[in-house]
Amino acid sequence: MSKLSIVIPVYNEAATIRTIVDTVKSVSIGPIEKELILVDDCSSDGTRQVLQAMQAEDAALKVLFHEVNQGKGAALRTGFGAATGDWVLIQDADLEYDPHEYPRLLSPLLVGRADVVFGSRFLGGGPHRVVYYWHYIGNRFLTTLSNMTTNLNLTDMEVCYKVFKREVIQSIPLKENRFGFEVEITAKVAKRHLKVYEVPISYYGRDYSEGKKIGWRDGFSALRCILKYGFGGD
Repeated sequence: MSKLSIVIPVYNEAATIRTIVDTVKSVSIGPIEKELILVDDCSSDGTRQVLQAMQAEDAALKVLFHEVNQGKGAALRTGFGAATGDWVLIQDADLEYDPHEYPRLLSPLLVGRADVVFGSRFLGGGPHRVVYYWHYIGNRFLTTLSNMTTNLNLTDMEVCYKVFKREVIQSIPLKENRFGFEVEITAKVAKRHLKVYEVPISYYGRDYSEGKKIGWRDGFSALRCILKYGFGGD
């Protein structure tokens, strides 16, 4: 039976982690088995205790813990290393992205057309919460700069939803510990001349009062990573 590994990096998401895991479990993707891998990046809000309780309730749930906070990229590396599925999908622990769109994300992989699939919040695929104009401008700016160095024509490089053949993601050396992961993986996928597809997705964005974490410092980090990985090596 085919298997999809779903890697969920977690940091201070005690309020939403049960909901997102229950939603992922409820999603039907036909005969494909789901493997859930949660990586707690040293949360300090009680998330760790919630995850320990969830692990006790469901032995099939893979829960890994970082003893020191390292960042989303580091949590993803840990999760990728533990994946055993045919494909590996990134799912954020908040409620901004809808797991019911997994079949759409998997479609180009299932028919053998893609090695990597990016979701896109800007292709008109469904509801899109209206928040933060300058985040939108920054995202489009960074995506354009990334495209100029990779020669890809993505519309949403910074999107959470990315799906990979497992052998692809486990063969790419990754270094970035924080949100620079998005730039790094995009550049390294492009350099390997992999088949990349993009599909429209919905977006239920949060504001900062609801726990949104990415900020302007991460934008400057992304610029650094575009220069480093777009023009440099691995």
